[in-house]
Order: sequence, then structure tokens, then C-alpha cells
Amino acid sequence: MTRRVELDRDTVERDLVRLVLTIVELLRQLMERQALRRVEAGDLTEEQEERIGTTLMLLAERMEELAARYDLTPEDLNLDLGPLGTLL
Repeated sequence: MTRRVELDRDTVERDLVRLVLTIVELLRQLMERQALRRVEAGDLTEEQEERIGTTLMLLAERMEELAARYDLTPEDLNLDLGPLGTLL
């Protein structure tokens, strides 16, 4: 008896988007924390602070748009890593 995996195109696409957005959200949070550390340390000029802030806000907006398009919530992006807890 041959077994076939039934793949639904919409599900595969949504799952791929979910994975990509999860990785991007993780990187966005790491970049935001690093930027805050640099601001607190006084390592950035005012212009650099403004540019980083604007970039992070635009990234968050685009991510929200993509998540909404695929009916994903922030909880959907928070992967369960078993005994390690959640990713985000």
C-alpha cells in the first residue's frame, strides 16, 4: 500500500509564511534590543537613532500586514520549543 502525503497549497504557503515571519520577528527583536543598548551607551548619533527607530517601525508594520494577510496572530509566530519554552 502506497501512502501519499496530501498537501494543501494554501496550508503550505501559510506555514511557510509563518516560519519566515517567526524568524524575521526573532531577528527584529534582537536588533531592537541591540539598538536600545547602543542608545543607552551613547554609541549612536541622533540621526542613527532616528533611522534605526524608523526602520524597526516599518519592519513591524510590514510584518503585521503580512500576518494579517495570512490570518496569523503574534501567538502563531511564537514557536513552542518543548522543554526550552517558547521562542519569542
